[in-house]
Amino acid sequence: MTDKRADLAGPGIGNYGDLAKELPNDYEALLPPMERMKAVFAMKNYIEENLCKELNLQMVQVPLIVDKDSGVNDYLDRDGSRTPVEFPCGLGLDNPIQAQVVQAATKWKRMALEQFGCKVGEGICTDMRAVRKDYFLDHDHSAYVDQWDWELVITREDRTLNYLKDIVTKIWKVIWGAGNMVQEMFPQLRTSKYPEFPEKLIFLHAEEILDYYPDLPRKQRETRILMEKAPAIFIIGIGWPLRDGYPHEMRAADYDDWATATIVNNSEQYHGLNGDILVWNPVTKRRHELTSMGIRVTKETLKIQLKISGQEDFLNLPYHQAILNDRIPLSIGGGIGQSRTFMYLLRSAHIGEVTVSVWPKALKDICVKKNIHVLE
Repeated sequence: MTDKRADLAGPGIGNYGDLAKELPNDYEALLPPMERMKAVFAMKNYIEENLCKELNLQMVQVPLIVDKDSGVNDYLDRDGSRTPVEFPCGLGLDNPIQAQVVQAATKWKRMALEQFGCKVGEGICTDMRAVRKDYFLDHDHSAYVDQWDWELVITREDRTLNYLKDIVTKIWKVIWGAGNMVQEMFPQLRTSKYPEFPEKLIFLHAEEILDYYPDLPRKQRETRILMEKAPAIFIIGIGWPLRDGYPHEMRAADYDDWATATIVNNSEQYHGLNGDILVWNPVTKRRHELTSMGIRVTKETLKIQLKISGQEDFLNLPYHQAILNDRIPLSIGGGIGQSRTFMYLLRSAHIGEVTVSVWPKALKDICVKKNIHVLE
């Protein structure tokens, strides 16, 4: 059970000795750096255009910094372990603005739907940049984060698992299409060394995955399910405690709805209107998360989740007050990791091959020995 508890806060490996064992020994990049950049920007354009088309979204500007007192910043989890970069700003002000670099635009997007006048069935998409200083820096975690953060206005009747699955299927169609498009551009990406991208993903509730592997921690459950059941899955219901007493993973209490009761399976009640797309990465031979998303909290489920998380004081913040007083619409949304997606589709061993960030010397030394060359 100690392993399960330690596994809740995030998917990082945790030390460079283990990382050295995990990274491939026979790696060779399929594209040189400049060709890789051409591929990255071709995929970026494709995904933005087609994601907006499939979900009826409009690209909009997104903040890099927000006011701490707004409550808009994303805390990523509910144990307080990941805190944003914070600094005072505003020359000449008696009381400088206490600004925070965003960790994600999750909450801002929902408020922005009202700002941009989105109606039911309309939404926004952003080219979001963030800093997450509390990550362990490994092969697929960087302190610099880029995401397509998107949000769509829905009705109360849309708050169902079927609606969630329909949206997830459309997103996967776009990612799969981008993979095929870039292989047409660069035929060397299509190689017998790696399998074709799976055209379909399967949906499994976190409780079902726990049924398959009741004694394994979360990351090991995810790895096994991807190896044994399907190479692309959407895990439903992340945040609510499962039958073993632990959530599949910690999830913030004030954006995704993980408390709503959904289906009953074998007399057991399942919860959650959210989840993650995970794929099997044939290069690193590991689980690979591409996106977290979900139908957002109502004022009722917001209160439930904040109470469970011991964060009821958040209810006084402007963002939370806006939900409680029906000043922002019901919505569904998520964040699709840009560099994570490029890494997967280009068959890269390290996220630093498709994005520029800071990396510790210990990691860079490992990468050089493994013929992995990160961008700096």
